[in-house]
Amino acid sequence: MSEANDAAPADRADQADPADQALKAKHRAMWALGDYPAVATDVIAALGPVLVEACGIQAGDRVLDVAAGSGNAAVPAALLGADVVASDLTPELLEAGRRFAAERGAQLEWREADAEALPFGDGSFDTVMSCVGVMFAPHHQRTADELVRVVRPGGTIGLVNWTPEGFIGQMFATMRPYAPAPPPGASPPPLWGSEEHVRELFGDRVSGLEAQRRALRVDRFARPEDFREFFKTCYGPTIATYRAVGDDPERVAALDTALAELAGRYLADGAMEWEYLLVTAERAGG
Repeated sequence: MSEANDAAPADRADQADPADQALKAKHRAMWALGDYPAVATDVIAALGPVLVEACGIQAGDRVLDVAAGSGNAAVPAALLGADVVASDLTPELLEAGRRFAAERGAQLEWREADAEALPFGDGSFDTVMSCVGVMFAPHHQRTADELVRVVRPGGTIGLVNWTPEGFIGQMFATMRPYAPAPPPGASPPPLWGSEEHVRELFGDRVSGLEAQRRALRVDRFARPEDFREFFKTCYGPTIATYRAVGDDPERVAALDTALAELAGRYLADGAMEWEYLLVTAERAGG
């Protein structure tokens, strides 16, 4: 990467807040639970290439994938010849990403980083993207500010986020009564799937913002219970929710029923449609 990417980051004094550090540690641990790379490769693999294409990424572009997980979007971008940095809060996901990239012959840089305090200089990248990643950072405005800061004027911001009304948004709504209360100031992740919310976050700092509601076809689960058991085993937020009620068999059973019923409403002929919002915009001033 260019020297600009290693420049001193923006003021991040707020990161010294013990409560904020504890929250980030909790998030880091949550995403290390289970097997998120299996979700990325077995269930939502198609989303990464969709985002890369929407961003118009080409060989030689400087690209940052924020909250990259195991590289669902970063690796396809690197295979096009882009100069890619994949950043994520959770080291275990970065290690999985390195293996995923090596298996596919992709070369890119992996960096542990907080989406709310990115360790990159202003305007360091041609494209900054995130595939169902930054939506889980608790402070939405802080995250949006960082996305804008590290992309160059005229550069592209591209996002894929689950919508509140879609299946994953409804899954989080279903789990909410069983999960611990969110900390003060944290915003619900599916809000990033609302066009109005995204426009408010970016304001006039971007131009040409386009938002499209699309659906991912998921044919991985033959029965509603198959979905539930896969997510109970592999998906960090679901695992954490079950752990929160683990000492109450009745609540565990109720959550089992609620998730299976939700999946049953979406499952038809062996497939489900999971709605997401695809957003692209340019940083103003280019």
